Amino acid sequence: QVQIVESGGGLVQPGGTLRLSCVVSGTVFGSAMGWWRQSPGKQREVVASITRNNSTNYDDSVKGRFTISRDNAKNTLYLQMNSLNVDDTAVYYCNFHPITPLRARYWGQGTQVTVSS
Repeated sequence: QVQIVESGGGLVQPGGTLRLSCVVSGTVFGSAMGWWRQSPGKQREVVASITRNNSTNYDDSVKGRFTISRDNAKNTLYLQMNSLNVDDTAVYYCNFHPITPLRARYWGQGTQVTVSS
């Protein structure tokens, strides 16, 4: 049974930093992974993805500020977020990338990131 657990969110001031973690269990952690976010009234959007060979891709809104990485030995995905702004406020989720009908079953609870002064 695949389980995804995100952590590391919190309240941070504009310009601040956070590091999100995502632990995947119940399956081999070798596929491409991604981080998504969803704010109230908006669709969930992918902000960063990483292949099994560590090739990365970022949405323009976070490029240069966020860094996605993975530790395959720990079955863990990370998102280092720097220079946060209020538009980054959202619940952040990780999952396999791209999403398929099967993988859509694996969504976790997410972790809330709030950027506010």
